[in-house]
Order: sequence, then structure tokens, then C-alpha cells
Amino acid sequence: MDEHLREKLISGEIVYEGEFLKIRRDTVRLPDGKETSREYLRHPGAVVILPLLDDGRVVLERQYRYPPDQVFIEFPAGKLHEGEDSLLCAQRELQEETGYTASNWQYVCTIHNAIAYSDEHLDIYLARGLQTGKAQLDDGEFLDVIAIPFQELMTWIQQGKVTDVKTIIGAFWLEKIQQGSWTPPDRK
Repeated sequence: MDEHLREKLISGEIVYEGEFLKIRRDTVRLPDGKETSREYLRHPGAVVILPLLDDGRVVLERQYRYPPDQVFIEFPAGKLHEGEDSLLCAQRELQEETGYTASNWQYVCTIHNAIAYSDEHLDIYLARGLQTGKAQLDDGEFLDVIAIPFQELMTWIQQGKVTDVKTIIGAFWLEKIQQGSWTPPDRK
């Protein structure tokens, strides 16, 4: 169906392989028969958690991110381990980063956040029925956990105080779910 748009791999190589990311350079044949190269990041995938407290507040993190050299306000998230189920990853990451566990989990959607240069995908989950506990941060992980009214998060997005794409998309989907104007699909 989309063959007239597809590019065909001719050859490829890993030009960098780190502990977390791999960078590939592939030579591809374009639909018009010409050849070109594509450089991109290989990423194992990740999850994003939308933790909603019973009183309507959302749980967020303040975390320093090295590449842009600033502290960001974000929903909890984390990368998948090889072969790991995304729901199990979401449950693990929520507990490790915030100390919270949830009794109700709902798949929201999958997003691809950097399609021009990465194969990364993020599975978003809504977590409700939250119970507090003790965080178990990974070695070298530092963050603050905050809980704010959902409307305050939306104001922060509008003001540009929250610019993280996964958090903005998660907040917009959460708003639609809370308004009853959208129901997430059953996860297949």
C-alpha cells in the first residue's frame, strides 16, 4: 500500500554504540531509485506514567537533564529493558522514581517523539489508585517529586514552564480522559 513511499536498506553500520544509545548510518534507495544516507539513533523504547491522585493532583518530577542543561518538570518515565513488557516497566519506574504504586493502570497510547532521527517510542499509561511508598532511585539519579493540581500543570504548560514533549502530550490526553471526551483503546 505505501510501497511508493518506502526506502529500501542497501547497507548499514553502527557508527557509535554506547551503554544506552546506538547511532546508525544506513545507505538506502529512495522511491525514485536514487541512493542517500540516513543517520539515526536506535533507542530501546520507554514508558511515561500519568500518576493521578484521588484528589485530582498529578505527580510530577523535577529533574536536571544534561543535554539542554536545565531542570525540567516531567511526568515519571523510564526506558524499557530488553524484552521488558511496557506495563511492567511503567509499574517499576513509578515505584522506583516516586515511591508510589498504583492499583489501576490504563494504557493511553504510543507516541514516537523524534521520528526524524530516532526510532524511540513511548507507551503512555494512566496510573490511579496511588499509594505512597519509598522511592528507590537508580544510582546517579536525582530528582524531586511534586504533586500539583492538574489545572496548575495545564497553566504551567501554557506559560512555557513545562516544555517536555511527553509531559505536554500526556497532560493533553489526561485532560480529554478526565472530560470524558476520549476513551483510550484497549491494549492489544
